[in-house]
Amino acid sequence: MTEKEKASKGLLYNANYDDELIKDRTVCKDLCYEFNHLRPSQVKEQEEIIKKLFSKTKNSFCITAPFYCDYGYNIEIGENFYTNHNCVILDAAKVTFGDNVFIAPNCGFHTAGHPLDIEQRNEGLEYAYPITVGNNVWIGANVVVLPGVTIGDNTVIGAGSVVTKDIPSGVIAVGNPCKVIREITEDDKNKYRR
Repeated sequence: MTEKEKASKGLLYNANYDDELIKDRTVCKDLCYEFNHLRPSQVKEQEEIIKKLFSKTKNSFCITAPFYCDYGYNIEIGENFYTNHNCVILDAAKVTFGDNVFIAPNCGFHTAGHPLDIEQRNEGLEYAYPITVGNNVWIGANVVVLPGVTIGDNTVIGAGSVVTKDIPSGVIAVGNPCKVIREITEDDKNKYRR
């Protein structure tokens, strides 16, 4: 079994010394570099690079530079996807975003982690667990989503949160570690003036 196959199965794998994974990351980093050095007005060129990077996109998306990822081919985005500046997706495992996902600046989605055992860690071993973000999710600034997390539909993650466990649909969750503080209700529709 290759290191890439081990990663896809959630097993310990070696990302530091495997030629295939190093090559894949280099190709990805070159595309991220190209993307991040385009002028903001070069929207068509930006979209073309993202379509090369990601395994799946829909028609409408906006990714604001700078943007960084490890492989790109493990990322899927839904319709009307938006991320602000400084989004980092460490996609050693699959990262899936639903429709109408809005991500504020300086957010990270990290599928990869390292063993607690120092010998395994020093060998360069790591693991990767998928991240799934549902439809209609708003993620506030400076949020970090850790390996294996699922965020349900219609949920808001408050700024500065560290999401270590699954968050259900239809709630506001915040904190480090991120916890549900309440459900989103009908009253929330009237909170802001139109």
